[in-house]
Amino acid sequence: MWDRLLTDCHIATMDPAIATPFGAIEDGAIGIQDGRIVRVGRRTELAGFRARSVEPLGGAWVTPGLVDCHTHLVFGGNRAHEFEMRLQGASYEEIAKAGGGIVSTVGATRNASVEQLAEAARPRLQALMRGGATTVEVKSGYGLDVATEIKLLKAAKALGDSEAVRISPTLLALHALPPEYKERREEFVRIAIEEMLPAAADAGLATAVDAFAEGIGFTVEEARALFAAAKERGLGIKLHAEQLSNLSGAAMAARYGALSADHLEHVDEAGVAAMAEAGMVAVLLPGAFYALRETRKPPVDLLRKHKVGMAVATDCNPGTSPVLSPTLMLSMACTLFGLTPEEALGGMTREGARALGLGHEIGTIAANKAADLCVWRVSRPAELAYWVGLPGPEKRIMAGVDS
Repeated sequence: MWDRLLTDCHIATMDPAIATPFGAIEDGAIGIQDGRIVRVGRRTELAGFRARSVEPLGGAWVTPGLVDCHTHLVFGGNRAHEFEMRLQGASYEEIAKAGGGIVSTVGATRNASVEQLAEAARPRLQALMRGGATTVEVKSGYGLDVATEIKLLKAAKALGDSEAVRISPTLLALHALPPEYKERREEFVRIAIEEMLPAAADAGLATAVDAFAEGIGFTVEEARALFAAAKERGLGIKLHAEQLSNLSGAAMAARYGALSADHLEHVDEAGVAAMAEAGMVAVLLPGAFYALRETRKPPVDLLRKHKVGMAVATDCNPGTSPVLSPTLMLSMACTLFGLTPEEALGGMTREGARALGLGHEIGTIAANKAADLCVWRVSRPAELAYWVGLPGPEKRIMAGVDS
Protein backbone atom coordinates (compact mmCIF):
# COMPACT_ATOMS: atom_id res chain seq x y z
CA MET A 1 0.00 0.00 0.00
CA TRP A 2 1.35 3.40 -0.99
CA ASP A 3 1.57 6.37 1.38
CA ARG A 4 -0.21 8.82 -0.94
CA LEU A 5 -2.03 8.86 -4.22
CA LEU A 6 -2.47 12.26 -5.85
CA THR A 7 -5.30 12.05 -8.34
CA ASP A 8 -7.66 14.20 -10.42
CA CYS A 9 -4.74 16.32 -11.61
CA HIS A 10 -2.77 17.22 -14.71
CA ILE A 11 0.96 16.50 -14.56
CA ALA A 12 3.72 18.53 -16.22
CA THR A 13 6.33 15.81 -15.85
CA MET A 14 9.00 17.81 -17.78
CA ASP A 15 10.23 14.41 -18.92
CA PRO A 16 11.53 14.69 -22.51
CA ALA A 17 10.67 11.02 -23.06
CA ILE A 18 6.98 11.96 -22.98
CA ALA A 19 6.23 13.48 -26.39
CA THR A 20 3.75 16.15 -25.32
CA PRO A 21 4.35 19.81 -24.42
CA PHE A 22 5.70 20.00 -20.86
CA GLY A 23 5.76 16.19 -20.86
CA ALA A 24 2.12 16.53 -19.86
CA ILE A 25 -0.13 13.73 -18.67
CA GLU A 26 -3.69 15.02 -18.44
CA ASP A 27 -6.17 13.50 -16.00
CA GLY A 28 -3.26 11.88 -14.22
CA ALA A 29 -2.24 10.45 -10.87
CA ILE A 30 0.98 10.10 -8.88
CA GLY A 31 1.75 7.35 -6.37
CA ILE A 32 4.15 8.19 -3.52
CA GLN A 33 5.85 5.83 -1.08
CA ASP A 34 8.65 6.58 1.42
CA GLY A 35 9.20 10.04 -0.04
CA ARG A 36 9.62 8.83 -3.59
CA ILE A 37 7.48 8.58 -6.70
CA VAL A 38 6.56 4.97 -7.36
CA ARG A 39 4.17 5.42 -10.28
CA VAL A 40 2.96 8.22 -12.54
CA GLY A 41 0.40 7.93 -15.30
CA ARG A 42 -3.22 8.37 -16.31
CA ARG A 43 -5.71 8.27 -13.47
CA THR A 44 -7.33 5.19 -15.01
CA GLU A 45 -3.97 3.41 -15.03
CA LEU A 46 -3.51 3.90 -11.29
CA ALA A 47 -7.13 3.32 -10.26
CA GLY A 48 -6.46 -0.20 -8.98
CA PHE A 49 -3.69 0.80 -6.56
CA ARG A 50 -4.37 1.40 -2.86
CA ALA A 51 -2.94 4.20 -0.72
CA ARG A 52 -3.32 5.32 2.86
CA SER A 53 -4.25 8.77 1.60
CA VAL A 54 -6.06 9.36 -1.70
CA GLU A 55 -6.08 13.08 -2.53
CA PRO A 56 -8.12 14.48 -5.43
CA LEU A 57 -6.56 17.77 -6.57
CA GLY A 58 -9.55 19.14 -8.45
CA GLY A 59 -7.86 19.50 -11.81
CA ALA A 60 -4.78 21.32 -10.56
CA TRP A 61 -1.44 21.08 -12.37
CA VAL A 62 1.45 19.29 -10.68
CA THR A 63 5.04 20.11 -11.62
CA PRO A 64 8.39 19.04 -10.25
CA GLY A 65 9.52 21.19 -7.36
CA LEU A 66 11.40 24.21 -8.66
CA VAL A 67 15.20 24.04 -8.62
CA ASP A 68 17.01 27.34 -8.02
CA CYS A 69 20.45 26.24 -9.18
CA HIS A 70 22.39 29.50 -8.71
CA THR A 71 22.12 31.65 -5.56
CA HIS A 72 24.37 33.58 -3.21
CA LEU A 73 21.78 33.32 -0.46
CA VAL A 74 23.97 33.63 2.65
CA PHE A 75 25.69 36.94 3.35
CA GLY A 76 25.90 39.76 5.87
CA GLY A 77 24.28 43.18 5.41
CA ASN A 78 22.85 44.38 2.09
CA ARG A 79 23.84 46.66 -0.78
CA ALA A 80 20.76 48.80 -1.34
CA HIS A 81 23.03 51.83 -1.65
CA GLU A 82 24.58 50.33 -4.80
CA PHE A 83 21.12 50.14 -6.30
CA GLU A 84 20.91 53.89 -5.84
CA MET A 85 24.38 54.36 -7.36
CA ARG A 86 23.43 52.34 -10.44
CA LEU A 87 20.32 54.47 -10.87
CA GLN A 88 22.61 57.50 -10.88
CA GLY A 89 24.62 55.99 -13.73
CA ALA A 90 27.44 54.03 -12.08
CA SER A 91 28.38 50.76 -13.83
CA TYR A 92 29.05 47.41 -12.16
CA GLU A 93 32.77 47.83 -12.87
CA GLU A 94 32.83 51.40 -11.51
CA ILE A 95 31.11 50.35 -8.29
CA ALA A 96 33.56 47.48 -7.82
CA LYS A 97 36.60 49.67 -8.44
CA ALA A 98 35.29 52.20 -5.90
CA GLY A 99 35.31 49.53 -3.18
CA GLY A 100 31.73 48.46 -3.63
CA GLY A 101 30.42 45.29 -5.15
CA ILE A 102 31.33 41.92 -3.69
CA VAL A 103 34.04 43.28 -1.39
CA SER A 104 31.58 45.62 0.36
CA THR A 105 29.64 42.64 1.68
CA VAL A 106 32.73 40.96 3.09
CA GLY A 107 33.07 43.04 6.26
CA ALA A 108 29.52 42.40 7.43
CA THR A 109 29.86 38.72 6.59
CA ARG A 110 33.15 38.27 8.43
CA ASN A 111 31.69 39.93 11.54
CA ALA A 112 28.64 37.65 11.72
CA SER A 113 28.43 34.24 13.37
CA VAL A 114 27.17 31.09 11.67
CA GLU A 115 23.89 31.47 13.53
CA GLN A 116 23.52 35.13 12.57
CA LEU A 117 24.22 34.38 8.91
CA ALA A 118 21.71 31.52 8.88
CA GLU A 119 18.99 33.57 10.54
CA ALA A 120 19.57 36.51 8.18
CA ALA A 121 19.29 34.18 5.19
CA ARG A 122 16.28 32.24 6.48
CA PRO A 123 13.60 34.75 5.32
CA ARG A 124 15.21 34.82 1.88
CA LEU A 125 15.20 31.03 1.70
CA GLN A 126 11.61 30.86 2.90
CA ALA A 127 10.58 33.33 0.19
CA LEU A 128 12.12 31.07 -2.46
CA MET A 129 10.34 28.10 -0.91
CA ARG A 130 6.99 29.89 -0.93
CA GLY A 131 7.64 30.53 -4.61
CA GLY A 132 7.92 26.80 -5.25
CA ALA A 133 11.61 26.03 -4.74
CA THR A 134 12.30 22.61 -3.25
CA THR A 135 16.02 22.64 -4.10
CA VAL A 136 18.26 25.69 -3.70
CA GLU A 137 21.95 25.91 -4.50
CA VAL A 138 23.82 28.11 -2.02
CA LYS A 139 27.27 29.49 -2.83
CA SER A 140 29.79 30.82 -0.37
CA GLY A 141 32.04 33.61 -1.65
CA TYR A 142 31.50 36.56 0.68
CA GLY A 143 34.16 35.62 3.23
CA LEU A 144 37.30 35.69 1.06
CA ASP A 145 39.23 33.87 3.76
CA VAL A 146 39.23 30.24 4.82
CA ALA A 147 37.45 30.66 8.16
CA THR A 148 34.60 32.78 6.80
CA GLU A 149 34.05 30.68 3.69
CA ILE A 150 33.67 27.63 5.96
CA LYS A 151 31.33 29.67 8.15
CA LEU A 152 29.14 30.47 5.16
CA LEU A 153 28.95 26.81 4.16
CA LYS A 154 28.06 25.85 7.73
CA ALA A 155 25.24 28.41 7.68
CA ALA A 156 23.96 26.90 4.43
CA LYS A 157 24.02 23.45 6.01
CA ALA A 158 22.17 24.73 9.07
CA LEU A 159 19.42 26.07 6.82
CA GLY A 160 19.11 22.76 5.01
CA ASP A 161 18.95 20.89 8.31
CA SER A 162 16.17 23.09 9.68
CA GLU A 163 13.98 23.80 6.64
CA ALA A 164 12.02 21.51 4.30
CA VAL A 165 14.32 22.12 1.36
CA ARG A 166 17.24 20.46 -0.36
CA ILE A 167 20.38 22.63 -0.14
CA SER A 168 23.16 22.10 -2.69
CA PRO A 169 26.31 23.76 -1.28
CA THR A 170 28.99 25.27 -3.53
CA LEU A 171 32.35 26.70 -2.52
CA LEU A 172 32.79 29.90 -4.51
CA ALA A 173 36.50 29.96 -3.82
CA LEU A 174 37.46 32.65 -6.36
CA HIS A 175 34.80 35.35 -6.17
CA ALA A 176 36.73 38.58 -5.54
CA LEU A 177 40.22 39.59 -4.46
CA PRO A 178 40.23 40.65 -0.78
CA PRO A 179 41.56 44.18 -0.22
CA GLU A 180 44.34 42.85 2.02
CA TYR A 181 45.63 40.78 -0.92
CA LYS A 182 45.57 43.61 -3.44
CA GLU A 183 49.33 43.36 -3.93
CA ARG A 184 49.49 39.61 -3.23
CA ARG A 185 47.09 38.15 -5.75
CA GLU A 186 49.05 34.93 -6.35
CA GLU A 187 49.10 34.22 -2.63
CA PHE A 188 45.31 34.49 -2.33
CA VAL A 189 44.78 32.17 -5.29
CA ARG A 190 47.17 29.69 -3.66
CA ILE A 191 45.23 29.88 -0.37
CA ALA A 192 41.93 29.32 -2.19
CA ILE A 193 43.30 26.21 -3.90
CA GLU A 194 45.56 24.74 -1.22
CA GLU A 195 43.71 25.70 1.99
CA MET A 196 40.13 26.80 1.35
CA LEU A 197 39.16 24.00 -1.03
CA PRO A 198 40.64 21.18 1.11
CA ALA A 199 39.01 22.59 4.26
CA ALA A 200 35.56 22.60 2.62
CA ALA A 201 36.04 19.19 1.01
CA ASP A 202 37.40 17.50 4.15
CA ALA A 203 34.47 18.83 6.20
CA GLY A 204 31.97 17.60 3.60
CA LEU A 205 30.51 21.09 3.33
CA ALA A 206 30.61 21.52 -0.46
CA THR A 207 29.63 19.34 -3.39
CA ALA A 208 30.98 21.72 -6.04
CA VAL A 209 33.36 24.63 -6.57
CA ASP A 210 32.85 27.82 -8.52
CA ALA A 211 34.84 30.84 -9.69
CA PHE A 212 34.12 34.26 -11.21
CA ALA A 213 36.17 34.45 -14.40
CA GLU A 214 36.01 38.06 -15.48
CA GLY A 215 38.16 41.15 -15.87
CA ILE A 216 37.05 42.37 -12.44
CA GLY A 217 37.30 38.85 -11.01
CA PHE A 218 39.84 36.13 -11.78
CA THR A 219 41.58 34.96 -14.90
CA VAL A 220 40.60 31.81 -16.74
CA GLU A 221 44.02 30.37 -15.88
CA GLU A 222 43.44 30.98 -12.16
CA ALA A 223 40.04 29.31 -12.39
CA ARG A 224 41.61 26.42 -14.30
CA ALA A 225 44.06 25.76 -11.46
CA LEU A 226 41.16 25.69 -8.99
CA PHE A 227 39.23 23.26 -11.18
CA ALA A 228 42.18 20.91 -11.51
CA ALA A 229 42.38 20.69 -7.72
CA ALA A 230 38.60 20.28 -7.41
CA LYS A 231 38.58 17.47 -9.95
CA GLU A 232 41.16 15.57 -7.90
CA ARG A 233 38.79 15.87 -4.93
CA GLY A 234 35.80 14.60 -6.91
CA LEU A 235 33.90 17.88 -6.58
CA GLY A 236 31.54 19.26 -9.22
CA ILE A 237 32.65 22.30 -11.20
CA LYS A 238 30.70 25.45 -12.06
CA LEU A 239 31.83 28.77 -13.51
CA HIS A 240 30.57 32.34 -13.67
CA ALA A 241 31.53 32.83 -17.30
CA GLU A 242 31.26 35.41 -20.08
CA GLN A 243 28.99 37.76 -18.13
CA LEU A 244 30.73 41.03 -19.00
CA SER A 245 33.26 39.93 -21.62
CA ASN A 246 34.34 36.83 -23.52
CA LEU A 247 37.36 35.23 -21.84
CA SER A 248 36.57 31.74 -23.18
CA GLY A 249 35.88 30.54 -19.66
CA ALA A 250 33.02 28.28 -20.70
CA ALA A 251 35.28 26.37 -23.09
CA MET A 252 37.90 25.97 -20.37
CA ALA A 253 35.28 24.71 -17.91
CA ALA A 254 34.09 22.21 -20.51
CA ARG A 255 37.57 20.67 -20.60
CA TYR A 256 37.16 19.87 -16.89
CA GLY A 257 33.71 18.34 -17.32
CA ALA A 258 31.94 21.22 -15.59
CA LEU A 259 28.30 20.90 -14.66
CA SER A 260 27.47 24.40 -15.89
CA ALA A 261 28.61 27.79 -17.04
CA ASP A 262 26.47 30.64 -15.74
CA HIS A 263 25.47 34.08 -17.10
CA LEU A 264 26.99 33.69 -20.62
CA GLU A 265 25.84 36.96 -22.17
CA HIS A 266 29.13 37.20 -24.12
CA VAL A 267 29.78 33.54 -24.91
CA ASP A 268 30.63 32.78 -28.56
CA GLU A 269 29.79 29.77 -30.71
CA ALA A 270 33.07 28.04 -29.92
CA GLY A 271 32.23 28.22 -26.23
CA VAL A 272 28.70 26.96 -26.79
CA ALA A 273 29.98 24.07 -28.93
CA ALA A 274 32.46 23.11 -26.21
CA MET A 275 29.66 23.14 -23.64
CA ALA A 276 27.52 20.94 -25.86
CA GLU A 277 30.31 18.40 -26.32
CA ALA A 278 30.86 18.26 -22.54
CA GLY A 279 27.15 17.92 -21.78
CA MET A 280 27.13 21.12 -19.74
CA VAL A 281 24.13 23.22 -18.79
CA ALA A 282 23.88 26.95 -19.54
CA VAL A 283 22.48 28.72 -16.47
CA LEU A 284 20.64 31.89 -17.49
CA LEU A 285 20.18 34.60 -14.87
CA PRO A 286 17.62 37.18 -16.00
CA GLY A 287 17.50 38.84 -12.58
CA ALA A 288 21.11 40.02 -12.86
CA PHE A 289 20.58 41.05 -16.49
CA TYR A 290 17.59 43.14 -15.37
CA ALA A 291 19.15 44.64 -12.23
CA LEU A 292 22.33 45.64 -14.06
CA ARG A 293 20.29 46.99 -16.99
CA GLU A 294 22.39 44.99 -19.41
CA THR A 295 21.60 45.06 -23.11
CA ARG A 296 23.49 42.05 -24.44
CA LYS A 297 21.44 38.88 -24.00
CA PRO A 298 22.72 35.31 -23.75
CA PRO A 299 22.78 33.72 -27.23
CA VAL A 300 19.67 31.59 -26.78
CA ASP A 301 19.48 30.67 -30.47
CA LEU A 302 23.07 29.38 -30.39
CA LEU A 303 22.31 27.34 -27.28
CA ARG A 304 19.27 25.85 -29.02
CA LYS A 305 21.27 25.16 -32.17
CA HIS A 306 23.86 23.16 -30.23
CA LYS A 307 21.23 21.55 -27.97
CA VAL A 308 22.72 22.93 -24.76
CA GLY A 309 20.21 22.66 -21.92
CA MET A 310 19.22 26.03 -20.47
CA ALA A 311 18.59 26.36 -16.75
CA VAL A 312 16.99 29.42 -15.16
CA ALA A 313 17.84 30.65 -11.65
CA THR A 314 17.35 33.68 -9.41
CA ASP A 315 21.05 34.46 -8.73
CA CYS A 316 19.73 35.80 -5.42
CA ASN A 317 22.50 38.06 -4.10
CA PRO A 318 22.78 41.42 -2.33
CA GLY A 319 24.31 43.44 -5.14
CA THR A 320 23.30 42.46 -8.65
CA SER A 321 20.20 40.26 -8.33
CA PRO A 322 18.20 40.90 -5.14
CA VAL A 323 15.56 38.45 -6.36
CA LEU A 324 13.37 36.29 -4.13
CA SER A 325 10.80 35.03 -6.67
CA PRO A 326 11.45 31.91 -8.77
CA THR A 327 8.29 32.49 -10.82
CA LEU A 328 9.37 36.02 -11.66
CA MET A 329 12.50 34.49 -13.20
CA LEU A 330 10.30 32.21 -15.33
CA SER A 331 8.51 35.28 -16.66
CA MET A 332 11.71 37.26 -17.23
CA ALA A 333 13.39 34.33 -18.96
CA CYS A 334 10.58 34.49 -21.51
CA THR A 335 10.13 38.24 -21.85
CA LEU A 336 13.81 39.26 -21.67
CA PHE A 337 15.63 36.26 -23.16
CA GLY A 338 13.00 34.81 -25.49
CA LEU A 339 12.60 31.38 -23.92
CA THR A 340 9.29 29.61 -24.40
CA PRO A 341 7.27 28.90 -21.24
CA GLU A 342 8.13 25.22 -21.63
CA GLU A 343 11.86 26.01 -21.88
CA ALA A 344 11.63 28.31 -18.87
CA LEU A 345 9.86 25.75 -16.67
CA GLY A 346 12.24 23.05 -17.88
CA GLY A 347 15.04 25.43 -16.95
CA MET A 348 13.90 25.66 -13.35
CA THR A 349 13.19 21.95 -13.01
CA ARG A 350 14.94 19.43 -15.26
CA GLU A 351 17.89 21.59 -16.40
CA GLY A 352 18.34 23.18 -12.97
CA ALA A 353 18.67 19.69 -11.52
CA ARG A 354 21.24 18.76 -14.19
CA ALA A 355 23.23 21.91 -13.40
CA LEU A 356 23.62 20.62 -9.84
CA GLY A 357 24.43 17.05 -10.84
CA LEU A 358 21.06 15.95 -9.41
CA GLY A 359 19.21 15.02 -12.57
CA HIS A 360 18.99 11.40 -11.41
CA GLU A 361 17.14 12.46 -8.25
CA ILE A 362 14.94 15.49 -9.01
CA GLY A 363 13.79 17.76 -11.83
CA THR A 364 11.20 15.55 -13.55
CA ILE A 365 8.19 13.61 -12.34
CA ALA A 366 9.11 9.99 -12.91
CA ALA A 367 9.18 6.71 -11.04
CA ASN A 368 12.04 6.29 -8.56
CA LYS A 369 12.70 10.03 -8.25
CA ALA A 370 12.20 12.08 -5.09
CA ALA A 371 8.62 13.21 -4.56
CA ASP A 372 9.49 16.93 -4.62
CA LEU A 373 6.41 18.47 -6.22
CA CYS A 374 4.39 21.67 -6.58
CA VAL A 375 0.62 21.86 -7.03
CA TRP A 376 -0.54 24.92 -8.96
CA ARG A 377 -4.09 26.22 -9.37
CA VAL A 378 -3.69 27.19 -13.03
CA SER A 379 -5.43 26.11 -16.22
CA ARG A 380 -2.21 25.36 -18.12
CA PRO A 381 1.49 25.24 -17.16
CA ALA A 382 2.38 28.21 -19.40
CA GLU A 383 0.66 30.40 -16.79
CA LEU A 384 3.63 29.93 -14.47
CA ALA A 385 5.64 32.14 -16.83
CA TYR A 386 2.70 34.21 -18.07
CA TRP A 387 1.80 35.76 -14.72
CA VAL A 388 4.44 38.28 -13.62
CA GLY A 389 5.57 37.19 -10.16
CA LEU A 390 2.94 34.50 -9.54
CA PRO A 391 3.05 34.16 -5.72
CA GLY A 392 3.69 30.43 -5.61
CA PRO A 393 2.07 27.01 -5.62
CA GLU A 394 -1.10 26.05 -3.78
CA LYS A 395 0.81 23.17 -2.24
CA ARG A 396 4.49 22.34 -1.98
CA ILE A 397 5.49 18.72 -1.39
CA MET A 398 8.99 17.91 -0.20
CA ALA A 399 10.08 14.25 -0.12
CA GLY A 400 6.43 13.23 -0.20
CA VAL A 401 5.32 15.50 2.67
CA ASP A 402 3.37 18.77 2.47
CA SER A 403 5.59 21.63 3.55
